[in-house]
Amino acid sequence: MRVNFWGVRGSLPAPQLPSQIKSKISAILEQITPEDIASPENRERFLAGLPPWLFGTVGGNSPCVSVTLEDTREFIIFDCGSGMREMGIAMSQEKPKPSRYHIFFSHFHWDHLQGLPFFNPAYDPSVKLDFYSPMQNLEKVLAGQMVAPYFPVHLENMGSQKHFYLMEEPVHVGNVSIQYKKMNHPGDSYSYMVCENGKRFIYATDTELTAPDFMKTEENTAFFEGADMIVIDCQYTLGEAIDKYNWGHSAFSLAVDFAANWGIKHMVMFHHDPTYNDRKLYNILQSARWYIERMNIKGIELTLATEGLEISL
Repeated sequence: MRVNFWGVRGSLPAPQLPSQIKSKISAILEQITPEDIASPENRERFLAGLPPWLFGTVGGNSPCVSVTLEDTREFIIFDCGSGMREMGIAMSQEKPKPSRYHIFFSHFHWDHLQGLPFFNPAYDPSVKLDFYSPMQNLEKVLAGQMVAPYFPVHLENMGSQKHFYLMEEPVHVGNVSIQYKKMNHPGDSYSYMVCENGKRFIYATDTELTAPDFMKTEENTAFFEGADMIVIDCQYTLGEAIDKYNWGHSAFSLAVDFAANWGIKHMVMFHHDPTYNDRKLYNILQSARWYIERMNIKGIELTLATEGLEISL
């Protein structure tokens, strides 16, 4: 399976400010020497040597992650944040264009819904959209954000073929299974596990990890233990998580402890705080790596979720 990240911010979109872009340009210019621009090769070498927070951006769109299935070439989408618009643009360039999407919601907070009205394939009559959630009233919730005065186009006016499913058991797409598990978040939130060809991927945004999540129960073990990759809420530092207790998000160090507890091979830090700039996010990544080394944790690959990131399992 192939995992693509279209939106990685939490709470609301956080686009780069002009002042932030100017600051990056200024910092880059301060480092340039005449030798760095003497040839195309030197320029490429200089750019490649810049820190990632300076040359590029984490991205500002709210959550949307897709999984491309190897066997069916169908797409699974987790959450419809503003990053879904970027996915729609990318899909319009695919040949042939995808004709079916399976869309799963962690929960119905606005940052996980707001991209749906801007998803281009949703207006194509030849496209099938299958929506899933363990929470009641899925169609009503999605339609509710697309009525006056909030939005000029109603859900029923989007031309695609839409079907809505209440999840009460695992969903199967071809030979692939998608399972769910309730997590700790105000109003509830659900994590999902995708199993394909012996690989297991977990999407676990908007969760405040607590002691029961670490317990070796039968349910927890079946869902988390030995997963190949987890995309997990790392919105806060530990100090912020303490200050914002019961807000429904986790500290990056607690997420590392969680991945180590369950023997998860690859942890992707996700749902970034909208107030964090790129430099702070990469500093948090470095702190997480330092924490892994300090605690002598073995076997975990660590990645910061960024828009445009693609990971194959």
